[in-house]
Amino acid sequence: MGRLAQTEGLTDVQREILATVREFVDKEIIPVATELEHRDEYPTRIVEGLKELGLFGLMIPEEYGGLGESLLTYALCVEEIARGWMSVSGIINTHFIVAYMLKQHGTQEQKDHFLPRMAAGEVRGAFSMSEPGLGSDVSAITSKGVRDGEHFLLTGQKMWLTNGGSSTLVAVLCRTEEGHPAGTAPHKSMTTFLIEKEPGFGQVKPGLTIPGKIEKMGYKGVDTTELIMDGLRVPADRVLGGATGRGFYQMMDGVEVGRVNVAARGCGVAQRAFELGVSYAQQRHTFGKAIAQHQAIQFKLAEMATKVEAAHAMMVNAARKKDSGQRNDLEAGMAKYLASEYCKEVVEDAFRIHGGYGFSKEYEIERLYREAPMLLIGEGTAEIQKMIIGRRLLEEYRIPG
Repeated sequence: MGRLAQTEGLTDVQREILATVREFVDKEIIPVATELEHRDEYPTRIVEGLKELGLFGLMIPEEYGGLGESLLTYALCVEEIARGWMSVSGIINTHFIVAYMLKQHGTQEQKDHFLPRMAAGEVRGAFSMSEPGLGSDVSAITSKGVRDGEHFLLTGQKMWLTNGGSSTLVAVLCRTEEGHPAGTAPHKSMTTFLIEKEPGFGQVKPGLTIPGKIEKMGYKGVDTTELIMDGLRVPADRVLGGATGRGFYQMMDGVEVGRVNVAARGCGVAQRAFELGVSYAQQRHTFGKAIAQHQAIQFKLAEMATKVEAAHAMMVNAARKKDSGQRNDLEAGMAKYLASEYCKEVVEDAFRIHGGYGFSKEYEIERLYREAPMLLIGEGTAEIQKMIIGRRLLEEYRIPG
């Protein structure tokens, strides 16, 4: 294990968990990741291994069968997993966000019903805000939930569901007019519904269709899908928290920790890119010496390592702030923005160090080069992060009067 991206102040338990995850990544993920990615194949065996390690319940409280660990522990585990293959960290992240939302906002019955099975990996989570025509403008969603006795009827089309096909529980954000008169602010008339379904594609239950996998440039293996609701009947007791109108706040709370997760993914991919670059630079020879001996390459390695270290430090700070109970939207936004941008730059420098071989599918850096761009847009684009950061800075530094 190299010197970069070390975290001070960890407990013995945290260090043991991270050592176990790193060993799993080195033995079970890195050797097969590129082959599975090129085939766009779901990593079933890897997922089963993660279940056995208990990672699907890492932050779920012990009373529900989880490990009850902190966001920092989770983020550091994600960093390790993304270092092996970013798609695997995506499989866990969406599950984790739904479990977190249930833990923070669910009714007692909802927690008792879902969390123990989520901790065991028997129920797998996905969440859905975005729609085809709106991207980051969450307040403009058009999917609707209309009360029908003891149920709601959901109608609308959702986009970009990670785990859309493989999940069995989806948290879906819809607009509900019930109890919200005309003129109510858009974000105050949204509700999160907990939809249980069978895994697979096509019509997975009456009124609910998962059309199929979206073909992507990178981030393969994991299924990314649309979700179409046409009169989908959902029991009223599957409104997250038991009351309508709270969905926007619940989703934003989930996305806040999700941004720490995306920052951790950026850190992990950047670490792997640095490892590949510094290794290749010592093996490849030009003009009678290893290219690592050329000052131009040493400058690249210095810049890459500094970016890896800085992104890791910001990610750790954002996670620790959330764990302490403090507001962390500023820190999470900064960490996500910096880690994703630095990840792209570190990967590109490693790609340049590889020269022509970086363009070959035989080399791992080719896969990383296609994966890094997803981090620039996932959990809110860089532009959205800068808007959040700017607004929060103006709150913090407002001139009196």
